Amino acid sequence: MKIERFAGQYRFLSNFYPCNVILDGVSYPSTVNAYQAAKTLDLHERWLFKVYTAVQAKRAGKKLKLRSDWESVKLGVMLDLLRKKFAHGAIRDQLLATGDAELIEGNTWGDTYWGVCNGVGENMLGKLLMQVRAELV
Repeated sequence: MKIERFAGQYRFLSNFYPCNVILDGVSYPSTVNAYQAAKTLDLHERWLFKVYTAVQAKRAGKKLKLRSDWESVKLGVMLDLLRKKFAHGAIRDQLLATGDAELIEGNTWGDTYWGVCNGVGENMLGKLLMQVRAELV
């Protein structure tokens, strides 16, 4: 089985799904907020991501001056945040309930790194989610 979009009953798989995620001792309202905050080491800039909506955080993250090591750490940052998001509670159970389904972050906005658009993409988010799920079993 494949889950090809993180919408509807599978919306909880999306990084935009509201849930508290801790990054360096600070709570953010979604994984995307924490991930965008992690792009900078400036604590004042990071703090702003606590109050943004997920959509605002995504936009603001595109304007940040990226920390010098970002390209080498971004996958590890995302994996860490996903582990925290799905560590316990109902959301953990929801991820486990996907069984052995292939998780594909299908999208229409052209993200071919984290997801798949028009059949093309690396699907890194889906791969990391499947890794976290396997670790929880």
